[in-house]
Amino acid sequence: MGLLDLFRRKIEKKSEATKTLSELEQLCQNDKEIYEALKDTMLLDPRKIETSIEEAVKKAKKFEQAKEMLEANLWYRIAGGLAIYKGDVKKVKEYFGKCAKISGKKFLILNNTEKAVAKAQEYYKKYLAS
Repeated sequence: MGLLDLFRRKIEKKSEATKTLSELEQLCQNDKEIYEALKDTMLLDPRKIETSIEEAVKKAKKFEQAKEMLEANLWYRIAGGLAIYKGDVKKVKEYFGKCAKISGKKFLILNNTEKAVAKAQEYYKKYLAS
């Protein structure tokens, strides 16, 4: 074992010891699939979004009709994130389904939407209670 290997090991041990879990990771620590589904879709503090779901969808549809898919995808993601916050499973499926269709990206939240939304609601009740 060389000096460089020893140094790497020391850094790895230190980073493992100092790594702290985010609130979402802590809440989902027994279900990594749900964590992965939420980390890319959920808004951690949706109260900071100054757009309603209806406005976001309206903008998304407008951009979609104009064939400006990057912007349409962005607004569907915002609408989907707000739908998670509202606990509306049907709209979460609809908006992230649109995102998947537009972007070609697979969204894990579509695999188990009900469970992911329920876990997100748990997060919001615990961390956004103020």
